[in-house]
Amino acid sequence: MSEIANHWILSIDHVQVTAPPELEDAILFFYSKVLGLQEVIKPENLKGNGGVWYALGDIQIHVSTEKQANNQASRRHICFRVRDLNSFEEYLTAHGVEIIPDQNPIPGWNRFYIRDPGGNRIEIIE
Repeated sequence: MSEIANHWILSIDHVQVTAPPELEDAILFFYSKVLGLQEVIKPENLKGNGGVWYALGDIQIHVSTEKQANNQASRRHICFRVRDLNSFEEYLTAHGVEIIPDQNPIPGWNRFYIRDPGGNRIEIIE
């Protein structure tokens, strides 16, 4: 690890994903109900902007609206580590989530991808 990162960067605080305003209900349902993430209270001055913040351990995921989100074309992603990849895949499929096979397998890694309703790419690994 570089000396700079050791000195200045402590951890990841949050990741922000976006969706067009018309998909806000679908994306919030996905993160709240399908993935089961815990909602955290946004600062009062940001509540009027829409979206929701979630916590997963010490890291937050901020789901926001963006009028011209072009997420379907992007490779950027969040990566969630799961205990049982096959069971989680079955769970997601039962909820209508399309599984995107790993097109570039890494030896020793079991993974696949999904996209949330806003088109944000999510990597799932075991």
